[in-house]
Amino acid sequence: MPGRQDMPSTLRRSPKEAQDTWVKAHDSAVDEYGEGERAHRTAFSALKHTFEKVGDRWQRKAGGRKGPSDRQAAKKASAARRSPAKTAEGVDANASKRHLYDIAKELGVEGRSSMSKDELVSAIKKANRRKTAAARK
Repeated sequence: MPGRQDMPSTLRRSPKEAQDTWVKAHDSAVDEYGEGERAHRTAFSALKHTFEKVGDRWQRKAGGRKGPSDRQAAKKASAARRSPAKTAEGVDANASKRHLYDIAKELGVEGRSSMSKDELVSAIKKANRRKTAAARK
């Protein structure tokens, strides 16, 4: 199925550039691997290099920063398949603590001022899930 028709709702609420990135990577992955979970994972991996998930949508990484969002995304594709691990679910875990704090503030995360960087990532992931679930209703 072409990427535009198979696009997740969080991307439908995101900027056109994020949508285009996902569609191009998805369609290329479908050509290479066939339709399915692997094509989606490949498309999200490409998206996470220039965008991060904030709430129920994707936005360009601050300062035009590019690169993997977490340790799992930084692995080579073959290594990532051999040892699947949890991801940061689109949160830019490699961003500065200040940036994560600002995102947490934007999302209304309580207790953020006393959180470590890892705790901020976890709290942002939870806030993103809640916002995405609320947007589906």
